[in-house]
Amino acid sequence: MVTKEERRLKIKARVRGKISGTQERPRLTVFRSNKQIYAQVIDDVAGKTVASASSLKMEDAGTKKEIAAKVGEEIAKAANAAGVSTVVFDRNGYLFHGRIKELADAARKCGLKF
Repeated sequence: MVTKEERRLKIKARVRGKISGTQERPRLTVFRSNKQIYAQVIDDVAGKTVASASSLKMEDAGTKKEIAAKVGEEIAKAANAAGVSTVVFDRNGYLFHGRIKELADAARKCGLKF
């Protein structure tokens, strides 16, 4: 029997085989744990993180979805400050709903293009 984590890792490997971040269009990747959510904009060619944001430093700001939306806004602002306007979205094997969708929608509203 395949566990949820094994299933997610298989999906992650399949998606990562198809997408890659470049200097012109880096990869926006998301990691979701039970309590926190993290986002990074990564240039895979140079192997560098261009911008990052997480919910670690946020006080109890509401529900997990509201916190994910705030992280999406933060990552968009950090990416724009670093000169990045378009990204490739890497959902990291997670389904595109809930906190992942909230983060992506908030990043789009703040000016990132997927």
